[in-house]
Amino acid sequence: MEWTRAKDWFIGAAGMVLVLGVAAAFLWWMVSDPADGGEARPVPSPTVRAEGPPNVDSPADLREDEVWFADLALEAGTVVTAGSTLRDVRAVGQDVVTGPDGLVAAQLSVDTTVPFEDVANELGGATVVRAADGGQAAVVRTVEAFGRELRVVATGTVEVEAGRLVIEPRSIDVGGPDILSDAIAAVVRRSVTIEHDIEGLPDGLVLQDVTVQGDGFRANLRGEDVKLVP
Repeated sequence: MEWTRAKDWFIGAAGMVLVLGVAAAFLWWMVSDPADGGEARPVPSPTVRAEGPPNVDSPADLREDEVWFADLALEAGTVVTAGSTLRDVRAVGQDVVTGPDGLVAAQLSVDTTVPFEDVANELGGATVVRAADGGQAAVVRTVEAFGRELRVVATGTVEVEAGRLVIEPRSIDVGGPDILSDAIAAVVRRSVTIEHDIEGLPDGLVLQDVTVQGDGFRANLRGEDVKLVP
């Protein structure tokens, strides 16, 4: 009986060794090349995706003291000037020349976020500007009408008019009956209308588009022959 068990164990072990040997030989064949099989198979190189430069030709009259850039990009988390604060600024210039006259971009596009606080300062006091439903903006402030102070909540669309960010009220709520709000709306409308110039950017940029987001107004400005460095 003991010899039969030993024999069975021996046969099983031999079979396992044979299976492992075949598997190892197969794996070696898969990962190796024949010694006389010619050139080794090429190893694929990593693919790097790069955007080509814009289709802009370098100027033929470039002076020796000038440097030309087909395109130039600048990103900044915050830009602060004496009169404004801008967030998440991204500027992309094309056909940019730098020299004794400064840095000039033939075309410049700037995307930036104007904080609500900067726009609220346009009206002063304790004015609050915030995002509202439907891509609109809300203006909350206290105004004086008929000898009384009223807390007004005005909700309106944000548009671009003559290069300025404009919040035009579509609804005005003074916290009373609708008939009262309608009567007072004409009186206080001007007090909750905002016309804001985006400052702190080079001259020549014109506001093209603006949308409302959670932390402010996302604005796009574009210009031509914009001088970046005085």
